[in-house]
Formats: sequence, C-alpha cells, structure tokens
Amino acid sequence: MAKKFDLVGFGEAMVRFNSPEHVRLEQAQYMNLAIAAAELNVCVNTSTLGLKTKWVSKLVDTWSGKYVVNKGREHNVNMDDVILEPYDGSGRKARNGLCFIEVGIGPRASRQIYDRGNSAISQIQPGEIDWKEIFSDAGWFHTTGITCAISPEAANEAIRSLKIAKECGLTTSFDLNYRSTLWSPEEAQAVMEKAMPYIDVLIGNEEDFETMLGIKAEGTTKTYSKLDPMNYKNVAKMVCDKYPNVKTVGTTLREVKTALLNDWRTVAYHNGEFYVSKKYENLEIYDRTGGGDSFASGIIYSLISGEYKGQDMIEFAAAYSALCHGFMGDWNWAYKEEAESLMKGGSARVKR
Repeated sequence: MAKKFDLVGFGEAMVRFNSPEHVRLEQAQYMNLAIAAAELNVCVNTSTLGLKTKWVSKLVDTWSGKYVVNKGREHNVNMDDVILEPYDGSGRKARNGLCFIEVGIGPRASRQIYDRGNSAISQIQPGEIDWKEIFSDAGWFHTTGITCAISPEAANEAIRSLKIAKECGLTTSFDLNYRSTLWSPEEAQAVMEKAMPYIDVLIGNEEDFETMLGIKAEGTTKTYSKLDPMNYKNVAKMVCDKYPNVKTVGTTLREVKTALLNDWRTVAYHNGEFYVSKKYENLEIYDRTGGGDSFASGIIYSLISGEYKGQDMIEFAAAYSALCHGFMGDWNWAYKEEAESLMKGGSARVKR
C-alpha cells in the first residue's frame, strides 16, 4: 500500500537575505529574501519532481516562522508537524535563524554568514516530536549534518529520529553537509559515529567525507582543486565496508575556477557498482547554494520512484543539480523535463 508521504525531512530553516548584483552585504541598499534549509530544500525539490513530502522542525511563531511555513506549503510540502513556539516579543527565549549571503564574482569567493544562535530548533527536547506517529505513514527519512551541528540537543534528536525511522522500517538518507563555522571535525566525527549505524544512503561533497568521517580520498589537494572521480570509489567502498548498512554513497565534485565558473561532476556507489556522471565544464553560476541539496534530491527521487537506475540515476542527479546553479536561492526551479533533456545532451538553445 502506498504511503501518504514518500519523504519526511527534519532540520532547521533560516530566512535567507542576499545582497543583489554581487555587492558586499554592507554595500546593499536592499536584500532579496529566500529560505536556507538543507532538509527543506530536499523536500521542496522532490515535491517539485513529483513526490509527496513532509518537513518537520521547530520555529518561533513570528513573521519569519510564518514565512518559512507558508513558502513550504506553496511548494506542496506538508508543514503540519512544524512546532510553532509562541513568540516572547523579544527573541530572548528563542528565535528563528537568519542567513546572509553575498554572491562573489571572479576571484572573490561568495560569503555565507549565519545569525542562528538560540534558534528554536537548537533547544529541541526529546518527546516534542512524535516520530513514531510521523513515520507511521512514510517511506523515507532525510536529515543532515547541519542539524547535528546546531546544538547537542539537535544532534541528539537527529540521531533519535534516525533510529526510530529504522525501527519503523523507513529508508534513511543523510547529507554530511559539514559547516566549519558550526563545529570542528573532531566534534562532527564523534556525532557521526552514533548516527552512521542508522543511515542507508549517504551524501556528501569532496570535503565532507574527510572532515565528518575521517576518510580521505587519495590525491586531493588542500583546496580540493584537482578531483579524480575514481579516488572517491575507494572512499565509498571504505564507508560501506565500515558501515555495511550503507547501500548508496553519493558525492559531488566541484572544481572552482572562479566564483561564477566551476566544473561540476557527481559520482555514486550503489549496491556495489560505481557510477560517474559526465562533467559539466565551465558551469556558469548564478548562485551555487543548494547545488548539493539538488544532487541529494535527484538521488533520492530516483531511488524512491525507480524512474532512473544505475547510470541514468547519477546522470539525472548531476543534470538536475547543475541546473540549480542557474537560479537564485537554495530551491531548484528546474523542471524534471529540463534535467532529462540535459542528461541526454540537450543544448541551451532557446525553446520556442
């Protein structure tokens, strides 16, 4: 019998402010609003692709909390299990996080600055979320290392949710998503040792496996500027050998030439087979944030729907995530048909 929800995501959401036209944040006369939320990004993207999704979190019931909930609903994501804590009038008790982004250009890197201390979800307590009830009619659960890095309380709840998801028979996925501003590699690895036994599908970029799991690809430079996809086959095999519960490992490989020009490629180790996507050389970038979440979305969508398998799965995820770089904001506005066309060699000629 089909589940009511194909995918449930759990994590924090921040209101995202980005300065326009590559100006410094301190130069800006106005800001553009969006949402930064790794797990909600995946829920929105896979909903757009055709899945039934739900996002679970804790927010303060003020304008920013309403903004997140309303935007999720606009994209057909069920937000009914988002806890809305009453606003105390000042944010002293709890608040919603904010994220400030300036998109770099040329040799100037993009910057992402967090203002997320004392957020509502960082104070989450066991029992506030009834995971068994939520998972009773769901098939897949997704969370990330960002949630684990927010606070010890959030990390404990993420691990608890993964454990209950497995007890309820769900497939679980986890995007490593290391953030150096939130914790150290040592702190991250200590938490991941507790989380890894409950993860079926593991996603990360070229840096994440080293910082979060202590598993380094051979031949990588300090800046990860030269990336051989075959080196990540060994990384994936080491992950699966250490954690036999992990059946799929997906990795994004980004070679940064300038802030707005990257090479992009993705790889996956799935059920003992290794797949490498074609390389998107000189990928022009409007905004790179959300690219990794779009890759995760493409992999998850493929595995849930069964629509793309083997090499087609990694090519679809690569194409879908490459397209995300052409939109401002974390959410991918690309159509599934566009990703399918691109993975089959379609051009960027005007469609008339």
